[in-house]
Amino acid sequence: MYKAFFVGLGASAFLIGCSPTVKVEAPDKPIVVNMNLKIDHKVKVKVQDDLKKSRKNKPDIFA
Repeated sequence: MYKAFFVGLGASAFLIGCSPTVKVEAPDKPIVVNMNLKIDHKVKVKVQDDLKKSRKNKPDIFA
């Protein structure tokens, strides 16, 4: 009776010791995010609006 108990106890201790672990650690170096963006959408919209107004005022300006 005791022999089976100790075998089961030893087997369970062995299986618990071999279970995978996950460690979460902070990185040594800071995280760098490169944000080199070029946004020119507003400029294009403004130029397009100005061109529409110029065409209305002077229809032969691009003829």
